[in-house]
Amino acid sequence: MSAAVSFKVPTPQGPRPVTVSYTRVGDGAPLVLLHGIGHHRQAWDPVVDILATEREVIAVDLPGFGASPALPDGVTYDLPSTRAVLGALFEALELDRPHVAGNSLGGLLALELGHAKLVRSVTALSPAGFWSEAERRYAFGVLLTMRRISRQLPLPVVERMARTAAGRTALTSTIYARPSRRSPEAVVAETLALAGATGFDATLRAGAAVQFTHDIPGIPVTVGWGTRDWLLVRRQGVRAKQIIPRARLVRLPGCGHCPMNDDPALVARVILDGSR
Repeated sequence: MSAAVSFKVPTPQGPRPVTVSYTRVGDGAPLVLLHGIGHHRQAWDPVVDILATEREVIAVDLPGFGASPALPDGVTYDLPSTRAVLGALFEALELDRPHVAGNSLGGLLALELGHAKLVRSVTALSPAGFWSEAERRYAFGVLLTMRRISRQLPLPVVERMARTAAGRTALTSTIYARPSRRSPEAVVAETLALAGATGFDATLRAGAAVQFTHDIPGIPVTVGWGTRDWLLVRRQGVRAKQIIPRARLVRLPGCGHCPMNDDPALVARVILDGSR
């Protein structure tokens, strides 16, 4: 079921309304899915049906991405504010400490929610925040280039490119190791999502100062990293394990930065195992 929910978030200037779009499907313990910067909840489509056989799956469009409007004035895109927004979202959806899985930016947010004890378990796939300064600058440069291209390409050109394996590779090989597996419709939709993401610039600016440094005791944490992730290279997973020593570090063979498309069965199993 696709829907939207509105709720209030406290700010120094008083409560501000936030609206978040989401889909909700399946039965079982609730599992919230969080996408990466410039993406949308459909990034999780390859694994949702598998997950929904054992979990109630809530896939979220983060504020300013996908179908969710930008955050209102007075609410910033930094980690504390976004964590507060997601905590308020859980209350609005009557989710009592759900399991959470996130990719890239979503992985970082999932770890933040785990550190705040707002969730029961965390699965973070190629989470942001474990980079060196050089690695961060490289990743941000790639993301800005992807954003610029998505905004410059006319829609008919994107549609024409998406119809061929070579065109899908040109558009999405930065984040997928197997871009030809992505459907033409999905490639067009995510190119448009990147171009129209109202929260992109503010999120990227806020991310310049981000470094995740917290251990997360008392909750199961799984960190998965694709062996073909060229955006956030896999040695960052080793750093994540050093910072969160109880975390389970999982290698995702043949997967890129968004592994849900590259190996849906493996990624779904990692998430289900991590949320037992």
